[in-house]
Amino acid sequence: MPSSELQRINAFLSAFARRQATRIVDLPGGFAVYDDAFFHSRANNQVIIDTAVDAEALPTIAEEALGHLPHRLISVLDNEIGMACAEPLTRAGYTHSLYAVMLHEGPVPAGRPAVEADLDAIRDPLTRRWRDLLPDVDNEVIRHLVDRREARRRGADIVRFIGARTEEGDVASWADLYVDPATGTAQIEDLITSEAHLRRGYADAVLTTALSMAADEDCRTRFLTADASDWPRQWYERRGFSVIGHSHCFERG
Repeated sequence: MPSSELQRINAFLSAFARRQATRIVDLPGGFAVYDDAFFHSRANNQVIIDTAVDAEALPTIAEEALGHLPHRLISVLDNEIGMACAEPLTRAGYTHSLYAVMLHEGPVPAGRPAVEADLDAIRDPLTRRWRDLLPDVDNEVIRHLVDRREARRRGADIVRFIGARTEEGDVASWADLYVDPATGTAQIEDLITSEAHLRRGYADAVLTTALSMAADEDCRTRFLTADASDWPRQWYERRGFSVIGHSHCFERG
């Protein structure tokens, strides 16, 4: 059975997706979210499965919900359901990614070496980062991937963008913090450091500040998600996070 912490986290993720969306369609096992302003953003136009679903029927459900888009993204929050969906979806041409849900259980580090920032402050480094990751896409796609961050303000009662600056004032590392004070839940999302500023402690500064801000809102459930097979998971573990569950993403196109 999922832990109470994991149930709280999955409920938070479902609620965030619904609140962020400009349009929602309920589906068997979950719902589809849409935002036409960010047509090229998979995260803003996807199917989210948060309850039991007929795994064999899911490819058809997703096709009906996302058939007008050039891409397909299905997020399955429950690990057992995600495992059951893996074979039918890979058979239908989807790639499967596993994500670790990580809970912060260590002491909250002292201090706030980073500061709250607005989207304009991180727009240039974020644009460069996406351009490095996706060198072949056009400017409109990059713009959607950058500007969609503003839509995240709808997702939770408290949404903050946090940045660590260099001595010259440039934002070197940044992340989002989403807080639901009613349930004491906080998510840290998209912690990124510019290539030019790696291994200089900027990500630590952002993470420390995000955890401190979450603790100030009495959030005892402080979590993030990380690629289960990539090195950042170990980096987070050294900073007081531990894996309490897994979620699944399936992509095509």
